[in-house]
Amino acid sequence: MFPTTFPAPIIPAADSVPALRWGIMAPGGIAATFAEAVQAHTEQKLVAVASRSLGRAQDFANTWGIEKAYGDYAELLANPDIDVIYIAAQQHVHRDLALQSIAAGKHILVEKPFAMTGAEAREIVAAARAAGVFAMEAMWTRYLPQTSIINQLVADGTLGDIHLVTADHGQRIPEGHRVRSLDSGGGALLDLGIYPIAFASQILGAPSAVHNVGSLIESGVDAQSLLTLSYKSAAQAQLNTTLLARTPITASVAGTDALLEVGNGFFTPTSLTLSKPGFNGESIHWKDETGVVGHRGLSYQATALAGFVAQGLTESLVHSLDETVAILDTIDSARWQLGYRFGSEQ
Repeated sequence: MFPTTFPAPIIPAADSVPALRWGIMAPGGIAATFAEAVQAHTEQKLVAVASRSLGRAQDFANTWGIEKAYGDYAELLANPDIDVIYIAAQQHVHRDLALQSIAAGKHILVEKPFAMTGAEAREIVAAARAAGVFAMEAMWTRYLPQTSIINQLVADGTLGDIHLVTADHGQRIPEGHRVRSLDSGGGALLDLGIYPIAFASQILGAPSAVHNVGSLIESGVDAQSLLTLSYKSAAQAQLNTTLLARTPITASVAGTDALLEVGNGFFTPTSLTLSKPGFNGESIHWKDETGVVGHRGLSYQATALAGFVAQGLTESLVHSLDETVAILDTIDSARWQLGYRFGSEQ
């Protein structure tokens, strides 16, 4: 039966989980966004920050009221009063920083992409599991209220048999930006396309086949991709990403009983529309009215992580390490089809 309302999101309250002590590696733009979100909407404690530049770390600490600043990552990891490390560096050093943090016995939240490749991700996962520490990719969309609603609609069969998932993410990335840099492991797929690919994975799991058509820019990184993912269920996902132009940044899930559309900025707090399958089918609408807007939604993943750690878990219940690796495997395949390989893959 077609519902008259959306299910309520199931999200842990910020004050329902322990306040962990966080250290931040690499105080760049995304670290500042994370710090703002955590301080505004969680009970988590930011207690230390480290950079290769002590001055930069101190400036960040002063801005966000963080007690300790270090000019060396090893000093941060040696601090016994830190429970979890947020790795906010560029992806070409994620593997090394994650392995160092794990060796120091710290839980880790690694900014997406978790690693440059599926192979690197497997190294991190193996090390974390051997050490018994918690490890999670900062795929923050998985912890938003709308994602809880989407998961409930899929699980209870409201959409019927799912046949097609669509999603796009395109931004006009200027010259000189790290996303255009080969040395930084840039490209649209790893930085932008990971959101559509993760959305398809959330709904359909890992694909049985990946087909990509796209192009590279002068630096050698991927400029844009149009992906068709195929699944054993006979469902498909049509995904696109580009660093050359802004796209609608929406997503949809088409089933035999209903169409679910996720509004603009689908990976941020946004809106949902559920429609009956007929051309002019009746629709119901939902909008995120929590007051947690834009990238302040990064706060949800910090609260979720603290809750998982309190339960004695070593990985996320909604974005497992195996899925994290599988998504990077999909990106690897898509990159390789465009002739974009890293040095270790030659």
